[in-house]
Formats: sequence, structure tokens, C-alpha cells
Amino acid sequence: MASKKGFLITVRTARQGAAMEKGKFSAEYIAETTSLTLSPRDYQELALTEGCHVRIRSDSGQALVTCRSAEGPDGVFFLPLGPTANTLIGEQTYGTGVPSYKGFPVELETAEL
Repeated sequence: MASKKGFLITVRTARQGAAMEKGKFSAEYIAETTSLTLSPRDYQELALTEGCHVRIRSDSGQALVTCRSAEGPDGVFFLPLGPTANTLIGEQTYGTGVPSYKGFPVELETAEL
């Protein structure tokens, strides 16, 4: 299995906002909050195809996500905030009371369902 280390940035997306209108348990919301966006180069390095899955791991947890490619920096991955992202975000707040939602290290590994 191919793997790649990088940094995760959690985001809010327009599709996520629209899907939230149908409810956080709707198929649209779940699909959006489990979609990881990678740069075209990262996508190619992992030999991914549109809609394939990767396992993403952080020091706090892991999740299975669907991949898509979009322009962006190599080694930086984007995942909408939600239940899936929450499994990857650590509890440490470094005195701020807010966990680190952006720029924490993760590793991607190709996965099959």
C-alpha cells in the first residue's frame, strides 16, 4: 500500500453548508464531510482514482475517507469539519481551550473497502 505524510487542514465548504440544510445525518452531508481533497501531485503519487478511499491517521485517531483532487499545495490535505475530522483532532488545547484544527501531521495510506 502506498502512503504519504503531510498536514491536515479542516475547512468548511459550500457543499457542506448546503447539505447541512438536509441534516447532519443526510447522505449529502456525510459524503461531503468524508471527502478529503489532495493536490494533483499527491493524488498521482498515491496512484489514486476519483472516488477511491484512503485511511488517514493522526496521533489521535484514524478514518476512512473518499478522495478528490483539486489545486492546492502538495503535502497539505483538506477535510471538512464534522464527525470524521473530529476523530483525527487531538484533545490538547495548549492553554487556549480550542484544539488544533489546522496544520497537524497526518499520514495517508491507500485502502480498499
